[in-house]
Amino acid sequence: MFDPAFLFAGVLNGLLAGGIYVLVAVGLTLIYGVLHIINFAHGSLLMLAMYAVFYLWRLIGIDPYAALPVVIAGAFGFGFVLYRLLIGRYNHGRDENILLITLGLSIVIDNVALLFFGGDTQTIDVPYAGTFVEIGAAFLPLPKIISFGASLVICAALGLYMARSDMGKAIRAVAKERQGARLVGIDVENVFAVSYGIGIACLGAAACLLMPTYYVTPSSGHAFVLVAFTIVVLGGMGSFAGAAVGGFIIGITESLGGLFLGEQLGQIGISLIFILILLLKPTGLFGSKA
Repeated sequence: MFDPAFLFAGVLNGLLAGGIYVLVAVGLTLIYGVLHIINFAHGSLLMLAMYAVFYLWRLIGIDPYAALPVVIAGAFGFGFVLYRLLIGRYNHGRDENILLITLGLSIVIDNVALLFFGGDTQTIDVPYAGTFVEIGAAFLPLPKIISFGASLVICAALGLYMARSDMGKAIRAVAKERQGARLVGIDVENVFAVSYGIGIACLGAAACLLMPTYYVTPSSGHAFVLVAFTIVVLGGMGSFAGAAVGGFIIGITESLGGLFLGEQLGQIGISLIFILILLLKPTGLFGSKA
């Protein structure tokens, strides 16, 4: 049971899963870091993006990985317009109103998806789905390796954008002090909309990377967001580095928990981490004190 090769395979599988978790968590932590709210519609919007990937493949024949630019751009545009027309317009300057709006939006999206898509499980059949790569004693699915590499590239590109671009600097300024940013001429509402759009674009990327090995139903997005919320708490609310480190920690914990405790009990490790971090370090690994 404690064979090093066995553990090595479990850690590698956990890292691969963690790459997807990081993307979902980065979108969640970006929205929290700028708007200071938890986006309750995150899981529902991930599910919509997964359906978009599925229908691009089913109707047009576009491979999920080839669909990345289209889905990311579409998800960003959808998130931007959603904030401008709904969330930003009706929040009346109160963060708690945004919470209620996103909660209501989640309920509406889930039920509309159930109405139009039905409750059946949908999957994508790609020719490379059954291809494995041997690394030591581990046999890793090729799609998961591709998804892991792509998620690292996307996160690195987002980090560079946040550090080097004018909009990235404006986003960081608003996250630190929105009133001060407004006084120096930054269009705070536009920054909010762009930040929300980027957060949803991360979901679009995650959907493309998930669909070669996962399925979609009207409720499939929520499981990922529950894990992503644990990652955000573990890494520190609003921390990009925390989301990255937390994602890999949770991915490895889930993988090893599944190996030793079984798939049903494998989630216990994630729950224990969530409880311990709240008790011992509520600000998270990289979070700053208020």
